[in-house]
Amino acid sequence: MPYRCRPYRIATRLTPRFLFVAIAVLVLLGVAVGSAKAASAGPSGFRSLAAPASLDQVITNLRNWLVGLLVGLATLMATIGGLRYLLAGGDPGEVGKAKNTLRFAAFGYAIAALAPLLVRVLKSIVGV
Repeated sequence: MPYRCRPYRIATRLTPRFLFVAIAVLVLLGVAVGSAKAASAGPSGFRSLAAPASLDQVITNLRNWLVGLLVGLATLMATIGGLRYLLAGGDPGEVGKAKNTLRFAAFGYAIAALAPLLVRVLKSIVGV
């Protein structure tokens, strides 16, 4: 009888520390992009911090931030799901967890795609 060894399997458990670091990296990237936009705003490098013109502008700005955050998190989860799927090593439990992660990423993309419609409904309710 030939000797059979178990395949090497890398632990793919996502710890809260890993998720915290991933979210912190996304926030830092957002701050870096925002500061780059602010630096290119004018000759002195500062933009005027005027109040928004209307409630409509506030809701639109909120929608843009929300869509950006959702797309970033969905992309992160899709990447994590893909890595989990690759590192599953044929283990049905790990493959199931990877598929669930990819499914949740798809839900995140769907919500981000529907955000303009949801904001339009909110505007019609508020009366803007």
